[in-house]
Amino acid sequence: MSERPIDTDRGNEHDLAVDEARPKLKRPPLYRVVLINDDYTPMEFVVSILESVFGMARTGATHVMLEVHTKGKGICGVYSYEIAETKVAQVMSIASQHQHPLLCTMEET
Repeated sequence: MSERPIDTDRGNEHDLAVDEARPKLKRPPLYRVVLINDDYTPMEFVVSILESVFGMARTGATHVMLEVHTKGKGICGVYSYEIAETKVAQVMSIASQHQHPLLCTMEET
């Protein structure tokens, strides 16, 4: 019995063509960063936090601050988990350094 060379142009009848299934990618969940109102943190301090940590313009920061003041909480932005967690930690650290009881949390969208 002689071995036949494999014809590379036609392929071998024993070779299988297998398409790999592409995994279905799911977008990671997003998180809202939320400031919670308190009766002690000055409004101007909240505006400065929104400008420095969240990069808001003065008018947008003032709008969110008024939302926090009148509605009890305000959304600062929506981010991936790691970024939201970092923003919350930054706000809490700055508030603590200035001895303000400002609370910042994150919640899944």
